[in-house]
Amino acid sequence: METEPLQTAEAFDTPTVRQQSVFIENQVGQLLRLTRLFEQTDIRILAVSVVYAVDCAICRMIVDDPDRAYDVLTQSGFQVSETELVVVSLPPGKRALLQTWAALLGGEISIHYTYPMLVQPRGRAALALLPDNLEQAVVVLRERNFEVLDQQALLDERSS
Repeated sequence: METEPLQTAEAFDTPTVRQQSVFIENQVGQLLRLTRLFEQTDIRILAVSVVYAVDCAICRMIVDDPDRAYDVLTQSGFQVSETELVVVSLPPGKRALLQTWAALLGGEISIHYTYPMLVQPRGRAALALLPDNLEQAVVVLRERNFEVLDQQALLDERSS
């Protein structure tokens, strides 16, 4: 019996952004050391969050060229892990966060963590977030007319 591969009417490509989590020792100057690695490159840090723990810190970063950044970091001896995130442009107005959280709650999406972008892709404030379900978060946000950005949109930011 021959079987044909299953096909769907429309492919769904989840627009995600790669976050790099770098483990650094809790010592004076480690964050500066980490940041200086990119000084001689054209790699830009587009978002950053540092989470303190007793014996180390985790520096979560979004950069415009994650492949090259990964190489720079690992060649310098840093331990790096990568995670896919959703980056969403915030709607205009003073209730942007309220609207974003309400949209995600309406879709029964939980957020593990979030942090703001340092740049404004396409001229608007944006948030990086790790939802409990990437694909469903994107569907919910798009259904409610939010703009979800992908890695290419952040790479395009380099020319800005």
